[in-house]
Formats: sequence, structure tokens, C-alpha cells
Amino acid sequence: MNNIDKNIIVISGPSGCGKDTVVKKILQIDQRFVLSVSATTRERRPIEKDGIDYIFLSSQDFIQKVNDGEFLEYTLYCNNYYGTLKQQIEDKVKAGKVVVLVIEVEGAQNVKKVYPNCLTIFLAPPSLEELERRLRNRNTEDDSKIKQRMFKASEELGFKSSYDYIVENNEVEECAKSIINIFDSEK
Repeated sequence: MNNIDKNIIVISGPSGCGKDTVVKKILQIDQRFVLSVSATTRERRPIEKDGIDYIFLSSQDFIQKVNDGEFLEYTLYCNNYYGTLKQQIEDKVKAGKVVVLVIEVEGAQNVKKVYPNCLTIFLAPPSLEELERRLRNRNTEDDSKIKQRMFKASEELGFKSSYDYIVENNEVEECAKSIINIFDSEK
């Protein structure tokens, strides 16, 4: 296992399953872990900060970075581009950190091709009903977007068996501690 591989955790799961909340808890509990901030063309939500929550790019800038080979992986998800900048990963691993990537299933498969020994974890909701409830409670999207995300979620759940581990997110702190324990047991 090379140095990069052993210091990357890929976390995926349907929109609304709590990925960001769980990862924030992991970062609070254990200082070894840092977040790889994804780039996106998605419109910034009012509470989000550029460079902290996402690196917000125009479609033109995103495509330019793709053409320049700056992305480890990228995809079009619900009509917006999302991707992981290579430099984000390399700089943080060189600094001795464990980098957590929160990406969708296609991106996770692409990362696994480049870093075959990285740890992949699928974060699952307790149920599809609970997932829809969480999406609606966010109050960030209209009905058509929620339906689109629910359709995508059912597709994504079909990929969970391709991950090293599946962790159900029933309670945030318990879920975060489970992921830390999985990482430590794999080391």
C-alpha cells in the first residue's frame, strides 16, 4: 500500500443520508482527518462558504480544469459538475493527514482505480422514507429536485456492495466513531 492510498477514505451515499454531518463529526472527534473540499458548479446555498464547503466554479472554469488534467475524478450529478482536485489530496497527504473524500458512487469508483488501496465506505440511510424526510427537512430544494434526488438515491443504493464497508447512519456521533474505528482497524 503506498502512502497516498493508506491515507484516503472515500465516503459515498445518497444525497440527504448525512454524509457532510457525519464527516464534520469525524473532523471534530479526531484531528488526523481532514476534508477534501470538492469543486462544484452547483449554486452556492446561503450558509455555504467558498473554499470551505465547496470550491464553487463556473461551468467554464470547471471544464478548463478538466481539460488541464487537474481533477482526480469528476462527474455530472443532477445537472451540476462535482469533482476532486488532485492537488487537494496530494498536499494534505504530504502534510501527514488522512484525507476524507465525500463523493458520489461513480467518483468513488474512479478514485479506487487510481488509489486501489483506499478505504471506501458507503453511508446508508436507515430507510428510503427517512432519506426523503431528511431531504424535505433541509428546505433547500423543491419537489422536483427531491424526486430527482430520490430516484438517484435508489440507483446509488445498488452500488453499496462495491464498497469496503457499509455504515448505516442512524445517529451521527455513533456513525462517525464507527468510521474512525474502521479506519484504525484497517491500518
